[in-house]
Amino acid sequence: MAFFQKLKDRLFNSSSKLEKGIDAIVEEGGDDAPDDRSEAQAPAEPTVETPPPPADPVIPRPSPEPIPQDALDPEPEPEPEPEPQPASKPRGGLVDRLVGRAPEAPVVRRVMDDEMLESLEELLITADLGVDTAVRVTANLAEGRYGRRISTAEIKTALAAEITRIMEPVARPLPLYPEKPQVVLVVGVNGSGKTTTIGKLASQFRAAGKKVVIAAGDTFRAAAVEQLQVWGDRAGVPVMTAPEGSDPASLAFDALTKAQADGADLLMIDTAGRLQNRADLMEELAKIIRVIRKKNPEAPHNTLLVLDATTGQNALSQVKTFQQMADISGLVMTKLDGTAKGGVLVALADKFGLPIHAIGVGEQIDDLAAFDPEEFSAALVGLEE
Repeated sequence: MAFFQKLKDRLFNSSSKLEKGIDAIVEEGGDDAPDDRSEAQAPAEPTVETPPPPADPVIPRPSPEPIPQDALDPEPEPEPEPEPQPASKPRGGLVDRLVGRAPEAPVVRRVMDDEMLESLEELLITADLGVDTAVRVTANLAEGRYGRRISTAEIKTALAAEITRIMEPVARPLPLYPEKPQVVLVVGVNGSGKTTTIGKLASQFRAAGKKVVIAAGDTFRAAAVEQLQVWGDRAGVPVMTAPEGSDPASLAFDALTKAQADGADLLMIDTAGRLQNRADLMEELAKIIRVIRKKNPEAPHNTLLVLDATTGQNALSQVKTFQQMADISGLVMTKLDGTAKGGVLVALADKFGLPIHAIGVGEQIDDLAAFDPEEFSAALVGLEE
C-alpha cells in the first residue's frame, strides 16, 4: 500500500473532522445553483431555427397505372393498446441522456462571507491548527474568493493548497554529512515514540548501506533498552548498553568512542523521556550534549525532537522548551494514526519553521516515511491523491 493511502486511511479522525465540518458549513447557508450568476442573470440559450427540408427535385415521371378502388380503401386494422409509460425521470445533460446515465446530484455552494469564514476558522482551531494559524489560513482562503459562491470541493482543494504552502519550506529529509560518525541525538517526552523511531531510522539507514551504531541512553528504563536491542538485531545494527541506572552521559561518550573506532557512519543516541517542565531532567540532557562535545565539538550534528501527535497543542510548548535546552535541529511526529489532532503539525511549521524530517502512522518499519507536504495536506483535508 502506498504511504499516501495509508496516511489518508489512518488520518481518518482528522480528515473526517475537517471534511464533515466543511460539508456542514457549506450546506448550512448553501444552494445548488449551477454557477455564480442567478437564473435571471444567466443568458438565455439562443434559439436556432431549423430550415425546412428542401423540396424534391422536379423530375418528369411516366403517368402511373390506375389503382383499383378497393386497394385504396383497405379494411382498417384495430389499433394496439397503448403501453404504460414509465414515470418521468429528471432529464440530465445531453451526454447523460445519450448514454442513459442518471444526472449527478447538484453541487451545493455557499457565498463566502464573514459568517462562513468565522465558521471555517473555528473548524480549523478544533482540528488543532491553533488560533494564529487558523486565522492566517482563513484570511488567505478569502483572497479572491470573498463574495463568491464556493463548493465543498473547492474549499478543500484551496485549504490543502494553503496548508501545503505553509509546510513546503519545512519538508526536508534528515541531512547526512561526510563527517564520521554523524551523531544523531533523539529527545522527547515520555511515550512520544523515541525508541521506536530510532529503531526504524537505523533500519532504514542500514538498508541504504550506512554503518550505524545505537546507544541505549535511556538507562532508567529496561524496556527501552530491550526494545532497541530487538530493533538492532532485526536491522543488523549493534546496540551499546549500560547497567540500569548508569549515567547516560557516560554511555554516550563511550558510544561515540566506539563509533569512531569502528568507522561508523551514524551514531544514534536514545535518551530517557523527560517532561519539558522538569528542570532537573532537562539539565541532564544538557549534560549529555556537553560530554559528547568533549569528544567532538561539532556533535550532535542532528538533534531530533520526537513528538506524539495525540498531545495536540501541548507539542508547541514541548518544541519551545527543548529548542532552548538542546538546540533542536528537526522534528519527527509519530502516532498520526491515533488522533484527530494531526493539524498541530501545521501549527508547528507555521510558528517555528523547524524541518520536519519524517512522520509515523503505525508500528511497522514502513510506517515511518519522509514528510511530504502535498500528501499530508491532501490526507488531512480528505482529498484523493
